Amino acid sequence: MDLSTLRKTAREELKGYCRVCPVCDGRACAGEAPGMGGMGTGSAFKVNVEALSRVRLAMRTLHSVKEADTSLTLFGRALSMPILAAPLTGVVYNMGGRLTEAEFIRRMIDGAAAAGTIGCCGDGADPAMFDSGLAAISARDGHGIPFVKPRGQAAVLALLARAAETGAAAVGMDVDGAGLAVMALKGQPVSPKSPEELKACSQATPLPFIVKGIMTPDEAEIAFAAGAAAIVVSNHGGRVLDHTPGAAEVLPAIARAVKGRGVILVDGGVRSGADVLKYLALGADAVLVGRPLVVGAFGGGAEGVAFLLEKMRAELKAAMLLTGTASVGRVSPSILS
Repeated sequence: MDLSTLRKTAREELKGYCRVCPVCDGRACAGEAPGMGGMGTGSAFKVNVEALSRVRLAMRTLHSVKEADTSLTLFGRALSMPILAAPLTGVVYNMGGRLTEAEFIRRMIDGAAAAGTIGCCGDGADPAMFDSGLAAISARDGHGIPFVKPRGQAAVLALLARAAETGAAAVGMDVDGAGLAVMALKGQPVSPKSPEELKACSQATPLPFIVKGIMTPDEAEIAFAAGAAAIVVSNHGGRVLDHTPGAAEVLPAIARAVKGRGVILVDGGVRSGADVLKYLALGADAVLVGRPLVVGAFGGGAEGVAFLLEKMRAELKAAMLLTGTASVGRVSPSILS
């Protein structure tokens, strides 16, 4: 498999929904939501990429690091890299429908597993979205992380119980999905969660509970106080609120506020292994990657997803060696210039 062929195939399969741009920065698809773009002006998508691009790495080559260790243990699972496949749904109205929800998420979960890491699945207005994700995770003996939307409490608790039955590594709620209008249009409204509601959710599952959609230090503190095992710093890929800052802009302050209280994950704008290292230096323990892996899934199936993840891992190792970083578990902010 080669990158050029993978991208060419993906461009044909995603025609009309994703242009598979040379640089995936949200400019060509601004406002295309549904679709792959960002909400409104698209600025919240674009700023994720721009904010990360402004972070610079300090190159150092006079040191004793000869090998870079990208492995880690997350939620009790040994992973080859601190790069996870983000939860993505809406294949029909966001990606053109060439694949079913089941086909798409199976490629994502299987591809991540083949690369030695873990894939996430999502929730949505069509029950097939969550059902397909759970089926894919079950087929991998629980090697995956399902995320539920911030529905009414009764509905959330029911989905959390189903997730636990798969033996999943963890379960999450993307509270940043509270602004998804398509859910309300389909008769399944979503809304913000109070700290009390969040605590009830975390206490209702035996799995490590992840709160995705944290963009301020105070909400990071609320999430951990409610019993979360992890947070994901994320603006939902710029798809719910226009004019938010990029994840790289808010991550350092969030990490300073809650470092050591649980796992800090982040997503938004990751396009290379160097981007992964930047996020780790800014305070994250691992990152989630979304849109680039859509290209992998449509362009090369599970093998395409694994190919792109392995490519990022190789880039991460190279960046680690050239910054004197021996392990992803010990990334110093001093590698930033």
